[in-house]
Amino acid sequence: MIIDVMEIQKIIPHRYPFLLLDRVTDINKGESLVGYKNVTIGDNVFQGHFPGHPIYPGVMILEGMAQAGGILAFKSMDNMTEEEAANKVVYFMSIDKAKFRSPVRPGDKLEYRINVIKQKGAIWMLLGKAYVDDKLVSEAELKAMIVDK
Repeated sequence: MIIDVMEIQKIIPHRYPFLLLDRVTDINKGESLVGYKNVTIGDNVFQGHFPGHPIYPGVMILEGMAQAGGILAFKSMDNMTEEEAANKVVYFMSIDKAKFRSPVRPGDKLEYRINVIKQKGAIWMLLGKAYVDDKLVSEAELKAMIVDK
């Protein structure tokens, strides 16, 4: 199942310049998601991180993982109608064991691979990994909750 950026914007509330997921290429409800962000020199963050030596910030990689995890959680809730989903939002409760293994630069395709560790009711525990050219660049455990807006 491919989810393009227009559909992503129907699921999560983020918008430019803070929408950090361009496409979902694979989703297994309640299990896993694969999506990506194309990192370009046109991203606003490179104006200050770092001039003359652009590195995509680790916190933005984590936020991209979180957004992908939110889509996985929403798409996994089979009993939720589109109208109900419009009145919900995903809040992240914690990010643990975050590691940054290699810098991400303009021109990279940042691929997010999200797996469900555990889910109970509205609470989701996820393992997020980010890759560039199949090389692990970052990983973290994410805990989130779906709540009313």
